[in-house]
Amino acid sequence: MNKEELNHVFKHKTWNEIKTKDSWQLFKIMSEFVNGFEKMSKIGPCVTIFGSARTDKNNQYYKLATKIGKELSTHGYGVITGGGPGIMEAGNKGAKMGSAPSVGLNIDLPFEAHSNKFIDNDKDINFDYFFVRKVMFVKYSQAFVVMPGGMGTLDELFEALTLIQTKKIDKFPIILVGSKFWSGLIEWLNNTLIKEGTISEIDLKLISIVDTESEVIQIIDKFYENYLLKPNF
Repeated sequence: MNKEELNHVFKHKTWNEIKTKDSWQLFKIMSEFVNGFEKMSKIGPCVTIFGSARTDKNNQYYKLATKIGKELSTHGYGVITGGGPGIMEAGNKGAKMGSAPSVGLNIDLPFEAHSNKFIDNDKDINFDYFFVRKVMFVKYSQAFVVMPGGMGTLDELFEALTLIQTKKIDKFPIILVGSKFWSGLIEWLNNTLIKEGTISEIDLKLISIVDTESEVIQIIDKFYENYLLKPNF
């Protein structure tokens, strides 16, 4: 067998091994979904707080996220975060100051070494796959409270907007906290996407922009005067 034939066999074998590995990987993915669904379905109505893992404890938005978590908790909503430091820690900290569940949906990342200490021990859930984790956020959150953040925060924000826009999930409140921080994004959406016709003006009505914890609660409570608290799909 010449070199060209050997290379062909090697490449063919490697590709088959990859396909086999991909097939078995489905079971790991399924196990994450099953574990997530079983644990999250028992918790009750929750609101997710998103935001940067890099936010310092002395930052105004860390302090505000703590107030929002506490306010949500005292109004009967559990608080879900990504389980890490920064804004996520602040949200869980606020939840612990109230009396509602404090949930962390963790994923192993280079700059987020471990779960924050304010998550309930039985509600610290770990994931290997971002897409499974995002399903849990979207399915079991009665609202998204989006604090200043980076790529991950924007990813989760636009995923929710897309799913609601395309009617793949039920509508729920999406609240951007920090009008100064978000003003540039909203300006771009208005002056570029709407102007170019790539989105419609009604799409932006899916978003509320606030600056205080009381405004967050008012929007969520008002929304659920007309809708049932339930999973979104």
